Amino acid sequence: MPSKPLVAWPSWHRLGERMRVLGIDPGLRCTGFGLIEHHGTQLRYLASGTISTANAPQTDLPARIGVLFDSLGQVIAQYQPDVAALEIVFVNVNPQATLKLGQARGACLCALTQAKLPVHEYTALQMKQAVAGHGKAAKAQVQEMVKRLLQLPGLPGPDAADALGLAITHAHAHRSLSLMQQPGQSLRSGAAYRQGRAA
Repeated sequence: MPSKPLVAWPSWHRLGERMRVLGIDPGLRCTGFGLIEHHGTQLRYLASGTISTANAPQTDLPARIGVLFDSLGQVIAQYQPDVAALEIVFVNVNPQATLKLGQARGACLCALTQAKLPVHEYTALQMKQAVAGHGKAAKAQVQEMVKRLLQLPGLPGPDAADALGLAITHAHAHRSLSLMQQPGQSLRSGAAYRQGRAA
């Protein structure tokens, strides 16, 4: 599937209007989530946490997938986000781990689509660039920058920090593309926020 620019914003996501963004860092063992409110240049922290499948039998994959799906549905119902930002999964050196991660991501994607949320996807590289300024930032750097950007009293956990970072990335992308859609502006400069998922 070819990549496509993130320009099809719903009418109620115009520049200057408030938007709740749910970021999700998928994982079969632990999925991070983070919610922020985006209003112009302002970002406000709403909530964050992790969904753990530790209480489900580790050999029962369907049960663990069910925990992710149900728990994320509860998060969506409680916080009523307007849009979701989900991390893109790439193949790594361990195919089995990649497969499990992909299944966890699929459970998250199903929960989001069932709730009829628009879903936008970003790579870890895009998130680190948006939050920390470079794509090779360590987890500790992402945690520290998320803390600063959202003015948190303490460091969020690594999974929650990545999820909040994805939400921040989408807020930045949304603002940039909304500005470029104003009269006299060009969408060409929005190439930095093109989705990176490939078939």
